[in-house]
Amino acid sequence: MTTRPELVEMDRSRLLPGLAAVALFAVMAAAFLTARFGAPAGFPEGSVTATIGYAMFDLVDLAAIPVEGFLIAFLIIALVLDAALEAAVMLARREEEGQPIETYDESESDTGADAGTGVAADGGRGAPDGGDR
Repeated sequence: MTTRPELVEMDRSRLLPGLAAVALFAVMAAAFLTARFGAPAGFPEGSVTATIGYAMFDLVDLAAIPVEGFLIAFLIIALVLDAALEAAVMLARREEEGQPIETYDESESDTGADAGTGVAADGGRGAPDGGDR
């Protein structure tokens, strides 16, 4: 018995996607290799960091480098981060009837029910037929 791989009959359904991938690679390689780029220009005199700050707050008149304003994007990001912070605080402060939830105490788990809430170990679902066990 040999353990080396054996060539199996070629599956023609895999031939067309393979040729398409090779053709796409050839087109992309030709595009990248023949692309021409201009000489690097760099930044004019002035602070790039300050210009980014001015652009975020839509103060483009004060920027040393010509930029576009991004006030709307800045405000949307601020609102999303504020909502995430408030959601995190809300999830961290779960309460029942105005009282914070107490931590689990192993000494109260002898009966199979959570002594603090009176919920059975099966999550309060009860018997499948709707009756008590």
